[in-house]
Amino acid sequence: MYDLVIKNGNIVGLDNIFKGNIYIKDEKIVAITTEDLNVDSRNTYDATGMYIFPGGIDCHAHLNDPGYNWREDFIHGSKAAAAGGITTIIDMPLQNEPAVTNKEIFKAKEEYLKNRSVVDYALWGGLVDNNIEDLEGLYEAGAVALKAFIGPVSPDYSSVHMGIVREAMKIASKLDLLLGFHCEDYSIIKTNEKIAIENGKLSRRDYLDSRPVVAELLATRNIIDLARETGARVHICHVSHPEVAEEIKKAQTEGIKVTAETCPHYLIFTDEDLMEKGMIFKCAPPLRKKEEMEELWNYVIDGTINCIASDHSPCALEEKSEEEHNVFGAWGGISGIQNGFQIMFNEVVHKRHLSPTLLTKTLSYGPAKTFGLYPSKGLLNPGSDGDLVIVDPEKEWEINSDSLFYKNKISAFVGQKGKGLPIVTVVRGKVVYREGKIEVEPGYGKLFKNLRDQEKKF
Repeated sequence: MYDLVIKNGNIVGLDNIFKGNIYIKDEKIVAITTEDLNVDSRNTYDATGMYIFPGGIDCHAHLNDPGYNWREDFIHGSKAAAAGGITTIIDMPLQNEPAVTNKEIFKAKEEYLKNRSVVDYALWGGLVDNNIEDLEGLYEAGAVALKAFIGPVSPDYSSVHMGIVREAMKIASKLDLLLGFHCEDYSIIKTNEKIAIENGKLSRRDYLDSRPVVAELLATRNIIDLARETGARVHICHVSHPEVAEEIKKAQTEGIKVTAETCPHYLIFTDEDLMEKGMIFKCAPPLRKKEEMEELWNYVIDGTINCIASDHSPCALEEKSEEEHNVFGAWGGISGIQNGFQIMFNEVVHKRHLSPTLLTKTLSYGPAKTFGLYPSKGLLNPGSDGDLVIVDPEKEWEINSDSLFYKNKISAFVGQKGKGLPIVTVVRGKVVYREGKIEVEPGYGKLFKNLRDQEKKF
């Protein structure tokens, strides 16, 4: 007796799409066939005409739990993820109280989250200016990666300079522990902000100008140089510009262990959206020019950027107020964990007429390989977890506030229209979301830790 059988769907792999059936038992995929096995199952779903993707893995999300959960929490954020076809969230260490910077805090967060997620999850640890001695402990506790800011960050979390980064890389390289970086040069940005504020330059263009691409380039080059020296694995978060992606591509060609992500907002929005519509489009790095956005797509298509993540960074509406906080003080972040999959499906399949396999590569396989979750996660294969999303490729949608599961129902994606919508999300063989409704209680989702040795089990 199988737990779930999904029949007649178009199964999307890395390089092929075929009509088939998926059989799940005891949380695992046990068979994938092109012929119907006519077996007994507790649940059967006919996916005729639908695409079946491996579950999405959002490798960059800020769910603010515990600590800042007036903005978001795991209960709301994980429901939003499920509605968006995300079966695994990798949660950031920032915007937690306290930030996850040692093994004791990691374990406390692990305990706190036990009954708060409807999808699976993993945790980043933090690299800050005073926790070099805690890095190995974070790895032992189960952090799948460590996150550091080269650029400015909120007061409850410290940026790091290159001396600290170099020492951290020496430790991480011995552990094969991934280090992820927000790459913007601290001194350029803080100097630009100071000059602008002192001179009363508080326009939206002044914000964009305060974070030039050279700040992202310099920080990225420094990280690559240190990775070359130390042999550490590094991950460049939220790449916003093709020149940055080109530096990463050159490093990959050289054999440096560098991976990269970008976000849906860098692939469909531009600086003009912020100029016209305001702080709801504020993020860091900032949105770039239209021609730069278009060129960035080339690096997604060729695999230089192997992950697409939301950088889900929610806030209360008043925190986005330009009048109250000015352009430099308003909250910088975009809520996107629920809508990234549908945005990318519409953009990849319907607008750009690219293969749906690109979505498997960037939303599932790339994050799973990068963060050590493969082969349990990332592809639809016998032996892997029964994580998948069924997408109706022709279902039309318009994003509105009422459809969002977020605690604060605001997003730059509100108003977007398209075709192709996740209609069923399955985590370890259990339907967690179906056509607008969450079908499990918080606590179904479980924590996955760094599993570097798991490929040996298959």
